[in-house]
Amino acid sequence: MSNEHMIDAPEDVGAMIRAARKARSLTQRELSEAAGVGLRFVIDVERGKQTSQIGKVLHLLRVLGVQLSAHHEYTDRNPVGSKNCK
Repeated sequence: MSNEHMIDAPEDVGAMIRAARKARSLTQRELSEAAGVGLRFVIDVERGKQTSQIGKVLHLLRVLGVQLSAHHEYTDRNPVGSKNCK
């Protein structure tokens, strides 16, 4: 069974990580130890703090068994360079 979630912001990733962690009955400390990252990093990611350490975020997802995939729709709604793109 697939659980799909839209990921539009760091807060969305944090919420997904928090939900996966809780579903596995792990504490933030246990997750940090299993992933080999600091407790503060896990706390910050779950709170949606923006970080450039995408590799660590992806590692947390792998440790939790969460696959992240992307779907791209080819539209002209938000072309590269438009004011709506971040």
